[in-house]
Amino acid sequence: MAKTAQAVAGRGETYGGRSRRERAADRRERIVAAAVLLFAAREYDAVTVAEVCTQAKVAKRYFYDYFTDRQDLLRQVHREQNDWLLNEITTAAPKNPASLTDLMAPMMTTLVHCLLEHPERARIIYLNAPRMESRRRATLRRDAELLGRLVRRTTDRPPDRLRHDRLLLAAVAGISEIVIDWLTRGQTDPPGPLAEHLTDLTVAILSP
Repeated sequence: MAKTAQAVAGRGETYGGRSRRERAADRRERIVAAAVLLFAAREYDAVTVAEVCTQAKVAKRYFYDYFTDRQDLLRQVHREQNDWLLNEITTAAPKNPASLTDLMAPMMTTLVHCLLEHPERARIIYLNAPRMESRRRATLRRDAELLGRLVRRTTDRPPDRLRHDRLLLAAVAGISEIVIDWLTRGQTDPPGPLAEHLTDLTVAILSP
C-alpha cells in the first residue's frame, strides 16, 4: 500500500541541503511529470511503472511510496491535471460580471489557451484516460458544481434546482466534447473562435 508523502518525508535528517520531506516531494513531482509526458504520448496500457521511473530518474522502489500501482498513478495524475485547469479557469472568472457572457468569455478563453499551451496536460484530462469512465462522469459532475458556483455571480438562485443542475451538467459535457474534437484534430482551429463558440454554447444552455 502506498504511503502518503507526509509519512515518507517525516523520517527526519537532511541530505545535500534538503530535508527528507523536500526530497520526497521532489521525487513525487518528477514521477507525476514523467507520467504526464508518457500517458500523453502513448496509450495507457503501453506505459509501464518502470518506464515512468526511468523517465523521472527515480528508483522504482520509491514509486510505491506514493502510488499503489499504475492505475492509481493515472487516477492521481488525472485529478491533479484537472484541478490545475479548474484553478486557472476560476482565477480568470471576473468577480462581478455584468452578464453571463461577461463571466463565460474570459473563462472559455483561459480554458482554450491553457490547453493550447499545455497539450500534454490536455490529452491527460480529455483523451488518454481509458478504464476511467466512472471517474470521467464524476469529474463532469464536479466541474458542473464549480460552474454553478461561478454562474451564481450573475444570476439569482434558480427556482428549479434540478433543471438548473442538469443544464450545468449538459454545458460541461458539451464543452468537454467540443474540446475533445478540437484535440483529436490536432488543435488546428484558431483559439479565438473556439473560445467564442464555447461561450455561446454555455450561455445558450444556461440563459433563463
